[in-house]
Parts: sequence; structure tokens; C-alpha cells
Amino acid sequence: MDPLSIVDIVNIAEYETERPSYRDQIIKFKKNRRIQIGELVTLVFENRETIRFQIQEMMRAERIVLEDRIQEEIDTYNQLLPKLNSFSTTLLIEVTDQAKMREILDSFIGIDHGNTTSLKIGDSVVYGEYEGGRSKEDRVSAVHYVTFSLTDQQVSQFISGEEPISFEIDHYKYKAETVINEMVRESLSQDLL
Repeated sequence: MDPLSIVDIVNIAEYETERPSYRDQIIKFKKNRRIQIGELVTLVFENRETIRFQIQEMMRAERIVLEDRIQEEIDTYNQLLPKLNSFSTTLLIEVTDQAKMREILDSFIGIDHGNTTSLKIGDSVVYGEYEGGRSKEDRVSAVHYVTFSLTDQQVSQFISGEEPISFEIDHYKYKAETVINEMVRESLSQDLL
């Protein structure tokens, strides 16, 4: 996937005028790029459009107008774009009860170690690779970046849709699996073409 560059980004003034309709488009687009795994975990699949939106929103929120600062944001977020034959996801541990936030997050300690998160394509399994530095021995972040790197055969199987496809969390305190539907498979297949 081609990285974003400064020409893909509009200035804050332009973005403010296009934001309402652009934001609505992104929300609709992400609908088939978001997978709920059990009650507490969501995977959001990133690509050029989702990353561009994040950059524009960051510029807006932090009032970033200088070209070198914009380029820093682009460089940072480009690291989240999927590479060839892979998916790049943001894994969110979603806790709505503030009183239980620490307790629930602590129950996910170790999720980013070992083979806890996987993509299953028929009998084939792809384990997620977590970006380091998001947790400590006694603390875990609510946001993680996870990459799923597929072989050429797995890419073909995913795109064909002939095998059932699911995402699974197999952590000692949280186990859940979600089979994706055809609309999600079609949307995610675009990242592999």
C-alpha cells in the first residue's frame, strides 16, 4: 500500500469545510472494517483512507499547521499502513464502565505476548504480531497495533471467500471468536490486491 504524502493532506481551513461529509463517509467505510471479538475487543483495519482521516483529525485537534509537523504526523501514521500481503489493525479493549477500567484492563495483561490473537482462514492460522511498547508487566494499554502477515496461499484463500474466516482472541482470561461476514471479507480483500 502506497504511503501517504503531504499532497494527500488538506490544510485545517479546507478540512473544516469538508469534515462533516468526509467524516460521514469514513464512518460508513469503517463499518465493514471493524470486527467485534466478544464483548470487549474490537479490531479496526487500517488503510490509506482510515490513516488519512486520523492524520486530518490529529491536525485539527492539535492545530498543526507547520509543514514539518504535518510531515511528522504523516511519517508516524504511515507506519500503521499494511505492508504487502498483510492486515494492519488497531485493537481496542473497550471498557465503558470507568469504575472497572483498571480491573478489566489488568485482566488483559499478556495479550500482546505469544499467540493470543489469530486470523483463521479455513484450517490455516495467522497469528497477530503486536507492536512493542504498549504494555508493561503490570499494565496494559487499551490500544494496540497488530499486524497479520499472510502467505500468498492465505491471501488467495482470503480473497476467494471459499473457506470460513474468523478472528480469535485466546487469552487465559478472555476467549472469543468472530466469523466475518461477506461484506467485511470483500472490504478487507481490497487491502490484499
